[in-house]
Amino acid sequence: MSVSNITVFRPSVLTLIGIPGLETVQCWTGIPFCVMYLIAMIGNSLLLIIIRSERSLHEPMYIFVGMLGVTDIVLGTSIVPKMLGIFWFHVPEIYFDSCLLQMGLIHTFQCIESGILLAMALDRYVAICYPLRHAAIFTHHLVSQIAAVVTLRAALLVAPSLVLIKCRFQFYHTTIISHCYCEHMAIVKMAAENVRVNKIYGLFVAFTVAGFDLIFITLSYIQIFVTVFRLPQKEARLKAFNTCIAHICVFLQFYILAFFSFFTHRFGAHVPPYIHILFSSLYLLVPPFLNPLVYGAKTKQIRIHLIKMLYSQNAL
Repeated sequence: MSVSNITVFRPSVLTLIGIPGLETVQCWTGIPFCVMYLIAMIGNSLLLIIIRSERSLHEPMYIFVGMLGVTDIVLGTSIVPKMLGIFWFHVPEIYFDSCLLQMGLIHTFQCIESGILLAMALDRYVAICYPLRHAAIFTHHLVSQIAAVVTLRAALLVAPSLVLIKCRFQFYHTTIISHCYCEHMAIVKMAAENVRVNKIYGLFVAFTVAGFDLIFITLSYIQIFVTVFRLPQKEARLKAFNTCIAHICVFLQFYILAFFSFFTHRFGAHVPPYIHILFSSLYLLVPPFLNPLVYGAKTKQIRIHLIKMLYSQNAL
């Protein structure tokens, strides 16, 4: 592919313009994002403190919830401070390498979150379908192995996309990213060279992670529902189903927003850019914001320990 005279050779600084079409109201848009971020940080931090301090919560299900909390904290912190810098302080510049780092963190922890949701679904599957074998199967050693595999899978899948951008592209049409954070396709579209390999690899990673995880999560919950509806007592069915409600809520909101963002970015040519960017930002912010609220409201053990902790603080 020929490179035009207006291209830039290996820019050191890029410019994030925020939300195209909403530049005049970005200062107000930053308020709900900031509130969601603060609630996410406080909520997930409380979850981690409760799970770490209460020995009765040192079980696989709660350990996975804690891992989800760490992932959500990193995801939110990867994008919101810079986003608010653009919206409120008019600091859109970002170093190219910092942009790649942000991209790597975002996509790596997205993959990790998807893997944790799969692990949680498998944990509920074993707990409900094979309750007598759950403790023997989901040991702390297995949980550690799952955490290592999920993290390694994410790192191995995301790292090549960073290398492909860093090593393949030398010339860029522009240094302006029409987004409020550094996202893989937003960076790739700036390149003035053949981006086919990068697009194909991006699709490969998306379908490898989301496709694999979604299939096994769906199969796990189908088997769970079959087992639950076979239980003879209504109370037992309600109790078993209630243990899955929080996981189902988290699973649905994560993947619905993920697929909307993914397909509009690649195939939604007629979708206004500000709609896509708003939803892609919410996709990264809503799960960290909702997860602690969902688990705090629907998980009895966490709710009880939270009330005890708050009561003991008020009594001091």
